[in-house]
Amino acid sequence: MSVQETQSTGSRRKFLVLVPLLLFLGLAGVFLLQLLSGRDTSVVPSALIGQPAPETELAPLDGVDLPGLSSTEFGGQVTLVNVWASWCAPCRAEHPLLMQLAQDERIQIAGLNYKDKPENARRFLGNLGNPYDAIGVDQNGRSAINWGVYGVPETFLIGADGKIVYKHVGPITPQSLQSALKVEVEKALAAARNSTDQ
Repeated sequence: MSVQETQSTGSRRKFLVLVPLLLFLGLAGVFLLQLLSGRDTSVVPSALIGQPAPETELAPLDGVDLPGLSSTEFGGQVTLVNVWASWCAPCRAEHPLLMQLAQDERIQIAGLNYKDKPENARRFLGNLGNPYDAIGVDQNGRSAINWGVYGVPETFLIGADGKIVYKHVGPITPQSLQSALKVEVEKALAAARNSTDQ
């Protein structure tokens, strides 16, 4: 092997060692920029924003005297659709805030019970209270797919015109309730008033 071939092989090895290192540093830089961007990770862009709520017709939760979830009920009133399950710890954490929102009679709150056992869902509501005006059971998760749900909990705000105006991913927190959700509810209520005034 000549000196030239030895140098060529050494250069190739150095290059092969540098490529993974450069890729790692590039990815680390991208992740760091995302982390430091200050962007709210609970706000996930949704193709459904501005679109009519997906057609939904879910049976009611057995043993609870409430109607099921029907998208035909969304028109004419501002509606919050909360995707929840009894097995979901963050759903339990956000539940007191939903109970607080339920005091506002200007909006209706509908629950989409996701892949849950009816007895567990009833026990959850019995222990923590029931903020919902309607509860639809999505046993197989197909309706959640139509809504573009990533996981539970997620909350959608539907304007009086039946269109989705806001989506919150993850549990509602006191901060997100004040800084985002209540602001969006007020906007949706104002839009509903303006449309009836015309």
